[in-house]
Amino acid sequence: MKKFFTLFLLFIGLVTYAQSDDNPIVVETTTEKISDTEYDLIFNIQIAEDWHLYSQFNPEDASLPMTISPAEGETGFAVSGKATESETETEFSEIWGKDEIFFVDEAKLVQRITVSDPSLTKVILNLDAQVCKEYCLPFDEDFSFSLNGETVEHTVAEVDEKSQNLSQTLNLDLKNTILLKSSTDVGGENEGEEKSLLNIFILGFVGGLLAFLTPCVFPMVPLTVSFFTKKSEKKSGGIGSALLYGFFIVLIYGLLSLPFHYLDTLDPEILNNISTNVWLNIFFFVVLLIFAGSFFGFYELTLPSSWSNKADSASGIGGFIGTFFMALTLAIVSFSCTGPILGSLLAGSLTSTGGAMQLSAGMIGFGAALALPFALFAMFPGWLNSLPKSGGWLNTVKVVLGFLELAFAFKFLSNADLVGHWGILKREIFIGIWALIAFLMALYLFGFIGKKYGKISFFRILLGIAALGVAVYLAPGVMQKPAWNQNQLLSGFAPPKFHSIYQQDNMCPLNLNCFKDFEEGVAYAKSVNKPILLDFTGWACVNCRKMEETIWSQPDVYNMINDKYVLISLYVDDHQKQLPVEEQFDFIKANGKVKRIRTYGDKWATLQVANFKNASQPYYVLMSPDLEILNSAQQYTDHSTYLNWLKTGFDRFNN
Repeated sequence: MKKFFTLFLLFIGLVTYAQSDDNPIVVETTTEKISDTEYDLIFNIQIAEDWHLYSQFNPEDASLPMTISPAEGETGFAVSGKATESETETEFSEIWGKDEIFFVDEAKLVQRITVSDPSLTKVILNLDAQVCKEYCLPFDEDFSFSLNGETVEHTVAEVDEKSQNLSQTLNLDLKNTILLKSSTDVGGENEGEEKSLLNIFILGFVGGLLAFLTPCVFPMVPLTVSFFTKKSEKKSGGIGSALLYGFFIVLIYGLLSLPFHYLDTLDPEILNNISTNVWLNIFFFVVLLIFAGSFFGFYELTLPSSWSNKADSASGIGGFIGTFFMALTLAIVSFSCTGPILGSLLAGSLTSTGGAMQLSAGMIGFGAALALPFALFAMFPGWLNSLPKSGGWLNTVKVVLGFLELAFAFKFLSNADLVGHWGILKREIFIGIWALIAFLMALYLFGFIGKKYGKISFFRILLGIAALGVAVYLAPGVMQKPAWNQNQLLSGFAPPKFHSIYQQDNMCPLNLNCFKDFEEGVAYAKSVNKPILLDFTGWACVNCRKMEETIWSQPDVYNMINDKYVLISLYVDDHQKQLPVEEQFDFIKANGKVKRIRTYGDKWATLQVANFKNASQPYYVLMSPDLEILNSAQQYTDHSTYLNWLKTGFDRFNN
């Protein structure tokens, strides 16, 4: 289990680093001449706060040790053993079961080399290392050192003539761009973000309430409340301690989201690339299957017992510190029940639109729901008498959560299928799987399968009827040529309706006529003299599907798009479909870094960021065929706002 979490965090770090422009260490180099044939090449490294850099002497079967070697193709010199290092720190790792050696804040490495070629004036060394905090990032760069005292100039990013020419096609000659930054647009985005954060907070709160009703948490309420009420001489003291305990629970779960805020400081496309990465979605699919199995009782997932033992012993200190470690003990010992719910919340919050803030909102909501009962029962101990006794119903709750985890897992497999263009999990198959899961949940609740854990209660029968109702609601979704408004509650979760096992008119939303290439769409718009609806979307974009299936499907909006506009839908996560070799090129971004444009997803994501300074989806822009902006950009919104936005843009085009 320990290795599982380590690999998970390292996997997040690797995907992050692959798309990032930043790194938590900064390296400066100098050279000292020792003799005519010997030189000391010095790395002075500054390490960001809370990060640590592993030493060359870290154990081989632990976190990756640093290596220094001649860069590829470098000849005429040799390194003399390992570099000497400045002061390091040593700490026992419970994950690897041994001491690890690393640098904190800063590091100085002195690598001696012996030169065999007298004409050599410059050498290049490769520094390969691993830098970590809650997750790890690889660091692999070449550094140049001067041997004759002359300054070694850093290479300025350059691209060939082909790349320069193709890059120009991504820098659009937009006109009237002031509309993109209108005050109404900014206000709309802020309002949408606030609504999204509130929604994810509520979802996290609901998840916390579900976690409270599990066998790992519910039985702890009387014990914890009794501890606080008996420990304090005055009732007010016990209430104060219990409220502080609840606050620390919220704080601990909120702190768990902080590492992911680092992602917001990286490339603006990073969250989109992570959330739509094929292999990461498969990874989440497997993880949620494992979580579901733990809820079904096949095995139990726990954190290392030493963690809970240390936290529990520290809770006896008393005061603020003791109360904090009591809250930490609860978080650790209840992990087997709360972990799967938190894992689902983590996976669902890694989106391109405010993922870190959404995750924090969800974690805080989860912690608040978990802490609230403890605080309330401490304030009103008499309420404990009204609590139902622990029993089989808690296990029933846990199994039901297992079915929900199982259903949620297939959402991530669907994302991978859509982005990878595999075509194995079509919409009807996905809905059929969900209908089967709902039907099996109903059978379990009615007592036909699985353990009954006592008598079948009336409430359990009601839940079974609800689950059966969900199965009946989903069943028509597997039939041929469903109505466009069928199963609308699944919008954003199920694959798009054109991703079907049945023959479709085209692969565009709602069978609208659309272009998936910007240049082709603009050329057609010029030929018919119609304005353009530029739709930055994604195969795995939940809000994109919701907009298409709940807003675009409305007759007035549908007719407006179909009759008045030329729709250009650009899928920014289409990283499996390669551009023709002659169309692949290097693009120099605003920060001077070079990005290789290999896929259609690379091209459209870069087009969006370079011209509209935005990397979230859905993102809609209205423009004329001559690239004149007609209205403020629009994102996820309601029906009336979107319809008025379309009408305003069309009126401006006509005028």
